[in-house]
Amino acid sequence: MEAAATRIAKAASVGEPAWLEQIGAFGDARRHPSESEISVAFAGLMPMGTPSPVGGVYAWFTLGDVPQLAPRQRLILDGAVAMIRGRMDQSPVAFRLLPQMFTLTELQQMYELLLAKRLHKASFRRALQAAWLVEPTDEWRSEGRGRPAQLYRYAPRKRRPAQRGIRLDLLSS
Repeated sequence: MEAAATRIAKAASVGEPAWLEQIGAFGDARRHPSESEISVAFAGLMPMGTPSPVGGVYAWFTLGDVPQLAPRQRLILDGAVAMIRGRMDQSPVAFRLLPQMFTLTELQQMYELLLAKRLHKASFRRALQAAWLVEPTDEWRSEGRGRPAQLYRYAPRKRRPAQRGIRLDLLSS
């Protein structure tokens, strides 16, 4: 099933998903528009910078702009969003969407995008340091005015047998 999901994701976009995972099977009274009895759903995320599909039967929407969906499709979408947000603390979902080297600002923006919440900058950086997930490189990138930003890479180190997740402080909107 994962190979089929990857094939469908490739057909719907111009590349392969950076992350793809089965979120569940749905087969309740809520019917799929194709009248199928059961739907096996996968959630996939495309790397940053992947162009959106042009023409055809596929389209990308922000979560706030998703058009009206059939009840089962809405259930699947809500389940996918909940699963991705739940995984943020346990697996490197955000890191798979960024280039191999990134700034901490880019990483924070990716977390904010996936969580749909603003994060406190200093707290986010302390949490990253405590979780031992990134390491600095010797490279820097100039991003407009001000001093250049140091580039980092995903490089988790095991400090203890139990790996600590990232605890994030959210800013109130």
